[in-house]
Amino acid sequence: MLYRNLIVYVCLFLSLTSKAQYNIDRLIISGQIAYNNHDYVVAIQHFNNVLSGKPYLYEPWFYRGLCKLQLEDYVGAENDFNEAIKLNPYVHELFSARAESLIRLHKYEEAIADYDKALKFSPDERGYWYNRAYCRFFMKDYQKTHEELEYIVKRWPNLNNAYSLQTEVYLSENDTATASKWLDKTLEHNPYDGNSWSIRGRLGLQQKNWSVADSSFSNAIHYQPRVVNNYMYRAMARVNLNKLRQAMEDYDKAIDMDPNNFLSHYNRGLLRQQLGDDNRAIDDFNFVLKYEPNNILALYNRAILLDQTGNYRAAIEDYSVVIAKFPNFWTGLMNRAACYRKLGMTAKAEMDEFRVLKARLDKQQGIQQRWSKSKLREVRKMSDVDVEKYDQWVVVDEDVVTPQYNSEYRGAIQNRVVENVFMPLFSLSYMPYVGGVRTLQIVVPELEDFNHNKKPIRKIYLTCKPSPINEKMTKSFFNSIDSISASISASHDIHTAADLLIQRAVAHVTTHYYSEAINDLNDYLRIDSTNVLVYWERAYCHAMMSEYASNQGTDSKMRLSVSLDDLKQALSFNNENAYLHYNIATVYAIQKEYHSAIDHYRKAIQLNANLAEAYYNLGLVHIFNNDRKEGIKDLSKAGELGLYDAYSIMKRYTSEKEK
Repeated sequence: MLYRNLIVYVCLFLSLTSKAQYNIDRLIISGQIAYNNHDYVVAIQHFNNVLSGKPYLYEPWFYRGLCKLQLEDYVGAENDFNEAIKLNPYVHELFSARAESLIRLHKYEEAIADYDKALKFSPDERGYWYNRAYCRFFMKDYQKTHEELEYIVKRWPNLNNAYSLQTEVYLSENDTATASKWLDKTLEHNPYDGNSWSIRGRLGLQQKNWSVADSSFSNAIHYQPRVVNNYMYRAMARVNLNKLRQAMEDYDKAIDMDPNNFLSHYNRGLLRQQLGDDNRAIDDFNFVLKYEPNNILALYNRAILLDQTGNYRAAIEDYSVVIAKFPNFWTGLMNRAACYRKLGMTAKAEMDEFRVLKARLDKQQGIQQRWSKSKLREVRKMSDVDVEKYDQWVVVDEDVVTPQYNSEYRGAIQNRVVENVFMPLFSLSYMPYVGGVRTLQIVVPELEDFNHNKKPIRKIYLTCKPSPINEKMTKSFFNSIDSISASISASHDIHTAADLLIQRAVAHVTTHYYSEAINDLNDYLRIDSTNVLVYWERAYCHAMMSEYASNQGTDSKMRLSVSLDDLKQALSFNNENAYLHYNIATVYAIQKEYHSAIDHYRKAIQLNANLAEAYYNLGLVHIFNNDRKEGIKDLSKAGELGLYDAYSIMKRYTSEKEK
C-alpha cells in the first residue's frame, strides 16, 4: 500500500511539474508573439510572469531586454542582457542584443567587444561585421572603419548600408570627391535609401546646386518622411530656387513634426521677414529667444522687425543688447539712432550717430578698436557668431545622417520601412482600429448584437490594426481576465458562462495569449456551435500561432489549414460579410494560392467598396502573381482610401519597372 501511494504521489508530482512547464512554455510563446506584434508592454508582463517563477531561464531575460530596447529603456535592456549572458554565455544573439543597447548608450568600445564575442560564435553574420564598423566610425577610428567596410563590401556586395557608411566616413574626413563616388554606388545598389538621398542633398547645398539639393531631399522625404531636418534643408534649397511658398510649407511641416525645432523657427522667421510677414516673423524669433535669450542674431532680426512694425521702444531694447555685445556694429548703432529720432529722443540719437562717425574716422586713420581675448572667447562660445550675417540661413554644425546599425530585432515603433507584407486579418479586440489618418468605424451585425445585448465588461471592436496598449492598460486586461475567470467559476448558468468565455478569449487575444483564447473558444463551441464570431476569432488565433511557427522556422501549414476551415464555417452562417471574405483571401494569399485569394478579395470589395485593406492586399497579390499593372492600380486605390503606405510600395515597383 505504501509503495502504491508513493507511485501515485510521484505520478501526481510529475504531472503537475509537466503542466507547470507547459504553462511556462506557453507564457514565453505568448510573450514572443506580443513582441512580434510590437506590443512590448504586454510582452514584458508575460516575461515578468515567467521570471517570477523561473529566474534561471535565460530566454525571458533576453526577450524582456529586447522589449526594453524597443521602448528606449537602454539601461534596463543592458541589465537584462547581462543576466541572460550570465545564464548562457554561448549564444551569439545575446552579445549582439547587448551591443545594440550599448550603441544607444554611446558605449561604442564595449559594443565592439560584444561584437567580437558574437563573431567568435557566428563569424559569417554580416550584420555583426557592419555594426562593429559602425561603432568604429563613431569612435573616429576612420582607418579601421575603412578597412572593415572594404572587407564587407568585397564579401557581401549587396549590403547597402556598408556603402552609405563608407560615404559618411569620407565626408567626415572632408574628402567630398571620394564620398560622392561612394554615394553613387550606394544609390545604385539601393535607390530607396533615404539617408543616402539626404547626404546627396547636403552635398548639393554645399556646392550651391539648389536643384540637385531640392530633388534629393524630396527623395529622402519620400523614403523617410519623419526626418525633420530633411524638410528644413529642402526649404533652404527652395528659397534659393525662389520657390518661397513651398519653402514655407516645408518649414511649417518641420515645426509641426518638432514644435521645439530651433533652426526651423529661426529660418522660417527669416523667410517670413523676407516675405513681409513681419508680425509672424516676430513670433518665430520670440520662440528662438525664449530658449536662447542671448542669441544675438535672433535679437537683431527681431529688433529690425519691431522697428518696421512701429514698436520703437522694444526695438531699441533689442538693438541695445546687440550693441552692448558688439560696440563697433555700425549698422546697429544707426538703426537705434533712427528709432531714437522717431521717438523724439534727439540727444541719444546724436550720441549714436557721433559714435559711428568717430569709428569711421578712426578706421580711415588706421585706428580701430580691437576685441579683447575675453570677447573673442565669448564669440567663439556663441558658435562662430558674425553679427553682420544676421540675415543668413542657419544650418546644423554637424548633421551626420549615418545609416542605422543593422538590427534583426528592430520593431515598427521608429523609422518603419514599408515592407511587402499583407495587411493582417480582422479580429475581435478590446482595442479600436488604428489606421493612421483614417478613421474607420466597422459595423458587423453579430458584433453589434453582442455588444448591445450581452453587455460585455468592455466594448469589443473589429480590427486588423489594434492600437498598442500601455502598462496601465496591460494590468487592467490581466485583472479583467482574473475577474472574468472568477465570474465563470461562480456562474450556474451555462449560457452566461458561454458569454463570459467569449469575453475572456478576447482579453487573451488582446494580450496575445492565443493558446488560452483557443481553449476558451473551444469550450464555447461545445455549448453553441453556430456562433459566427467564435469561429472567426478562433480562426484568427490559429493564424497568429501559424505566423509564430513560421517565424520560428517550424511547419505552419496545419494551423493555417485549421484557420481556413474555421473561416469557411463562419462564412457558411453569413456569406455577405466582407471581412470574412477578406480574411479567407488573406489566408489564401499567405499560402500563395493567389487565384483563390483574388476571388475572395474581389468579393470583399464588392460587398464593401471602401475596404482599403482589401485593395492593398489585392495589389500585392497581383504583383506577386506577376501582374504589376493591376497591382499598382489596386495599390493606388488603397492609397486613395487612406492607406498611404501603398504609395511607397507603388513607387518602388514603378521605379523597378522603369529601371
